[in-house]
Amino acid sequence: MRPGTKNLITDIAGLRVGNAQDELLKSGTTVLVADEPFVASVNVMGGAPGTRETDLLAPDKSAPGADALVLSGGSAFGLAAAQGVMDALHQNGRGFPVLSARVPLVPAAILFDLLNNGAKDWPENPYPALGRQALENASESFALGTVGAGTGATTAQHKGGLGSASLVLDNGVTVGALVAANPLGSVTTPSGKHFWAAPFEIGYEFGGLGPDPDPGFILPPSRKVRAMSQMGNTTIAIVATDAQLDKAICHRIATAAHDGMARAIVPSHTPMDGDLIFSLSTGVKPLSDPSELSEIGHAASICLARAIARAIWEATPSESDLLPCLQQEL
Repeated sequence: MRPGTKNLITDIAGLRVGNAQDELLKSGTTVLVADEPFVASVNVMGGAPGTRETDLLAPDKSAPGADALVLSGGSAFGLAAAQGVMDALHQNGRGFPVLSARVPLVPAAILFDLLNNGAKDWPENPYPALGRQALENASESFALGTVGAGTGATTAQHKGGLGSASLVLDNGVTVGALVAANPLGSVTTPSGKHFWAAPFEIGYEFGGLGPDPDPGFILPPSRKVRAMSQMGNTTIAIVATDAQLDKAICHRIATAAHDGMARAIVPSHTPMDGDLIFSLSTGVKPLSDPSELSEIGHAASICLARAIARAIWEATPSESDLLPCLQQEL
């Protein structure tokens, strides 16, 4: 395995990602879109999810695929970002055909970032416009860190953010991950200077800090809880591949990818997190051996662990932040 050329989810041909954010709001939206509709599913393991149109991704549901996926800040308000994306896709002639009508299918998931010192006294919900703008910004190249859905994200000890990573397997299949990391748990070890995901780092993609030399798993008190007085959390992600998969196998890949979340965040999947992973297939490369599915699931988990660490590593400071960026403390 090796990272793709960009080490982004867009190393999978046909995928594009766009970000939009509001610095005063301290929040934003990220959209993944493809040249054509794609097969997709989802797995939710957190106890407090916020979603739109995820039921249609179940393997037994008749919807053939999705036109775009949305990750957004804003808690329940952020689900409206999908409406902006849906409206723009409809204007562009995209959507599931129903006789003479077309209905774009745009599943979405949100994270809670309402207590991060951003201006939340908006007269009108800003997320539909952010969703439309993120779609307009969609490109094969995109920024990481304090952008898009990761703009207002936080972890137990540091600012969170938006991350991505990819792997090209020996059989030529590409796997990638995109994540907005805003967990209750910590992405760094008790010292605060090493990533839990360090064993999976390739090169210096998140600083090359290496594993923590001090053993132990007892975490210090959460800065996030102290700063916010109450908890606002959730890590939401997308894993993708160009291998030809159906909805049932996409669901299985999303399940496997949660291993990567657990490797990178301690604790993860808590009752106060809405941890969720979408999984999609562009269906370009047929598989010759069923055993290759296990490798794809494993690669998805590794990509996600790396993407989470990259999200925190790439975070940048903003005015009135409640928590520091990791790089500020090294």
